[in-house]
Amino acid sequence: MQQKKDAPLRSDAQRNRERILEVALAELTRCADVPLSVIAKKAGVGQGTFYRNFPSREALVLELYRHEMRQVADAAHELLKTHEPVRALREWMDHLARFAMTKAGLADAIRQATSAPGSPAKPGHTPVTSAAELLLRTNEEAGTIRPGVTGDDFFLAIAGLWQLDPDGDWQSRAGRLLDLVMDGLRAGASGRRES
Repeated sequence: MQQKKDAPLRSDAQRNRERILEVALAELTRCADVPLSVIAKKAGVGQGTFYRNFPSREALVLELYRHEMRQVADAAHELLKTHEPVRALREWMDHLARFAMTKAGLADAIRQATSAPGSPAKPGHTPVTSAAELLLRTNEEAGTIRPGVTGDDFFLAIAGLWQLDPDGDWQSRAGRLLDLVMDGLRAGASGRRES
């Protein structure tokens, strides 16, 4: 019996898919040209299982990119459930920095997957942009950041993340950059007393 396209995956099929994505992230970050057979083998799945989930390199790379964006976006909601808004925003920025380094490592694979004639377009940043807007609005309402900061403003302010070398000491450099951005967001916040 053939599974419907919209039907949820069985738990073992879902685990296989997640394992493939996990291995693909590590392998494609290291080398954009890694053979798909290597990813399948390291994920512990057969070729048939692999190609049922990802019929082409392009499908795998674009799903990996979407998956990583969803993870970053979902982290915003989870952090807001367990942290004060300003702490949730700062921790989410750390998630975003890790995503930026992952994306830098995958840049060649993404470029290859989207540059051939007739290949699919690179997915937009909608989930991540929406997550940033949620965090900004929540902090603005709490009086912890200056009013009126848009998602576009935020992404322009942190654009330096995408300039960091993923093979260098990016964690400490990203931390300093994001602390500077947080200081700028807090300046002029209604709930903050200036001394």
